[in-house]
Amino acid sequence: MFNAEFLESDIFIYFVLPLIIFIARIADVTIGTIRIIFVSRGNKIVAPILGFFEVLIWVFAISNIIQHLTNIYGYLAYAGGFATGNYIGLKIEERLAVGINLIRVFTSVRANELMDELHEKGYGATIIHARGIKDDVSIIYTIIKRKEVKQIIQIIEKYNPDSFYTIEDIRYISHDEFSAVVKSHQMKHNIFNRWRVGK
Repeated sequence: MFNAEFLESDIFIYFVLPLIIFIARIADVTIGTIRIIFVSRGNKIVAPILGFFEVLIWVFAISNIIQHLTNIYGYLAYAGGFATGNYIGLKIEERLAVGINLIRVFTSVRANELMDELHEKGYGATIIHARGIKDDVSIIYTIIKRKEVKQIIQIIEKYNPDSFYTIEDIRYISHDEFSAVVKSHQMKHNIFNRWRVGK
């Protein structure tokens, strides 16, 4: 690809090589960030595949650093690629929205109305009545796909903008039960879309 003379030139050592290291480091850290997320969710297929490519790219980058230990630009490219890779990896994971979340809502206002709307939208939800520091409160639990979190928060804030809620990742859930809820939600969503188009 490159002749020996070019590989020894200042252009390659101080510009092309650091650029290659920078891009390689972005790639391996991005893959690593996504791999960790898949590992935390117990994915036994995707995580090892990502791990293979992550280490392969890392070995390539570090071997080039070792061959040019006096090249400060290689170190800067390595560090810059690491930082950029973390950012890009988190952005990609945010876009993928992989996984399932548990949302727990604490509210003392319009809890039943909130429950009704969640059910109307096709989301499974459970309500528990409890006693807080000052007043009685209702605790609403719902398990959803992560990509639906923003929609649920909008519904929550519609009924009580001051409600307190927590969002947690779930690693495992009874598949049959959750599938039934998801299918019900998808069916209602499809019916609504057909009705809206027909109007």
